[in-house]
Amino acid sequence: MGMWDLGAVMEIAAGLKTAPQWPRAAYEAAIDPVAVPQRIALVAEIGGQAVGFAIASVIAPEAELETIAVGVNEQRRGIGRALLGALFRELEMRGAGEVTLEVRASNGAAQAFYRAHGLAEFARRAAYYADTGEAAVLMGVPSRAGREME
Repeated sequence: MGMWDLGAVMEIAAGLKTAPQWPRAAYEAAIDPVAVPQRIALVAEIGGQAVGFAIASVIAPEAELETIAVGVNEQRRGIGRALLGALFRELEMRGAGEVTLEVRASNGAAQAFYRAHGLAEFARRAAYYADTGEAAVLMGVPSRAGREME
């Protein structure tokens, strides 16, 4: 992901009710090579146009998948799977052996996606999301699962 992608990335997120609605400064921090924590920010493109993205923070040996999103018109085409696989490979190259994430308890589709790719629920955080007060499901997997997704 580069600065030139931020408008499209924010547009993708704005079109998804379950995506975090970060301010532009948060995306800029995600692509800043000297920011702490270090992040990996990837964009999936079709015909030169961004159609999905993923961002993870890395404090090796741990990483947190902060967001992954695919535009509404491009979903169910393997883009999320490709992004997750690429992200796992990048994390592994950076020495992140454990990947975790939070997902809304009401987002069954996302939970099913993560389970299908080797992640498992290990805890819940009650009233985690300030906008709705709903719980977060915490999921995790060792990053070596990225090799299995190739």
